Amino acid sequence: MYEGAIQDLIDALGRLPGIGPKSAQRIAFHILQSDSEIAASLVEAVRTVKERVKFCTQCGNVSEEAECRICRDPRRDGTKICVVEESKDVIAIERTREFRGKYHVLGGAISPIDGIGPDQLRIRELMQRLADSTITEIILATDPNLEGEATATYLARLIKPMGINVSRLASGLPVGGDLEYADEVTLGRAFEGRTTL
Repeated sequence: MYEGAIQDLIDALGRLPGIGPKSAQRIAFHILQSDSEIAASLVEAVRTVKERVKFCTQCGNVSEEAECRICRDPRRDGTKICVVEESKDVIAIERTREFRGKYHVLGGAISPIDGIGPDQLRIRELMQRLADSTITEIILATDPNLEGEATATYLARLIKPMGINVSRLASGLPVGGDLEYADEVTLGRAFEGRTTL
């Protein structure tokens, strides 16, 4: 344990997701030993993000304007909406260049253990978007874990009675993976989603 400002910085960094005590300490000492300009640019970048970045009024993705770049793009297919948990998922899907529709960011997944229910997510906003009769397909792209599956199941039950086609991203074995290291659920999904050659 350090004292004063350095311990405060370590504690603050340690509260960030994915940063453990050792990483927080390493980052804090890197900041301490680096040039003042580097620390100042980090502070300015954080301040700028907090001041400028907000969430798209349409889909919930991060944006510096009222609507994000994807929602403003008239070339996107407005009949398809891909539902994701977080904004970082939008970026991951966009990198594939396979999806040309629009998105809806829930802001998390249903997790009763963490006290997150449907009311804490952007499900109400999704249902309002679905009232528009032009939407023909919803693609559920939540994470393939317990919370993501629960969220996808909940959404499918809400949306199917509306007559909208609901699909779920396929899951299975990663390219370059070994069967012996695959867990039972992943291997089972790979069998369910097998394709004919």
